Amino acid sequence: MKRILVPTDFSKEAGFALDAAVNLAAKNEAQVLLLHVVEGFVQGSFATQGGGPDTLSEDVFMKKLLEKGKSDLAKLVVDHQLEDADIITNIQVGNPFHHIAKDILDNEADLVIMGSRGSSGYEDVLIGSNTERVVRNSKCPVITVKGSTDFNQINDIVFAASFREDEDHVATEIKALQSLLHAKLHLVKVDTPGNFENSRTIKKRIHSFVQKHGLENYTIEIYNEATEEDGIIYFAEDIDADMIALATHGRSGIQHLISGSIAEDVVNHAQRPVWTCRIRS
Repeated sequence: MKRILVPTDFSKEAGFALDAAVNLAAKNEAQVLLLHVVEGFVQGSFATQGGGPDTLSEDVFMKKLLEKGKSDLAKLVVDHQLEDADIITNIQVGNPFHHIAKDILDNEADLVIMGSRGSSGYEDVLIGSNTERVVRNSKCPVITVKGSTDFNQINDIVFAASFREDEDHVATEIKALQSLLHAKLHLVKVDTPGNFENSRTIKKRIHSFVQKHGLENYTIEIYNEATEEDGIIYFAEDIDADMIALATHGRSGIQHLISGSIAEDVVNHAQRPVWTCRIRS
């Protein structure tokens, strides 16, 4: 892991994400990329009544926003006492999700860490619905945090999955995370009434998954619950896990509206850090 991207809107939750990123970066001398996006406005939106677009006013206004953003980024590093950390600050104008996705690709980020309020819907998640979109579409794993997170204290990770072949890339990434954190994996398949499988079939598939990827230091669990989202969250609570890990299918449009996203629901409602990784199609 060489680069960790942290989008910030200067909220308390974003501050938790920054501290967590610096904490994790210190474990393997990674670089933290701190990004703030000033959301652009429609040209002419500041025009005076009855007149045409006042581009001068818009340019002055945007210039002040950028200056304030740069000042706030510098102050954020000082306030969090991170002057000695390897942090690169960046400020952009436009759509937050667009610039987060672009930064992931341009900087070859290995991980994104974002703050989240959650619990009352995605209107309360850091930089609006963009956290939801990043979790669903990011080309690299994403960790969302709701509070102070010390990666030196991550000892037990719940890895919820179907343990099928399309999750091979996710297995590679979670294995790397486990190695970095020296944590124990709790491999869990949530069995629901609507998608029931017998325990023997599930265990056979998980054992094959373990052997294929050479996983070590793990337990195998089958958890029965009405929904997969609740099963993942309740199981993590039952064993007092330090982190939840799961895959996301990256669905969008009508398919996403119909099927929803287990990963996004867990990110929204779980109180512990959640690591997500998009399944490669």
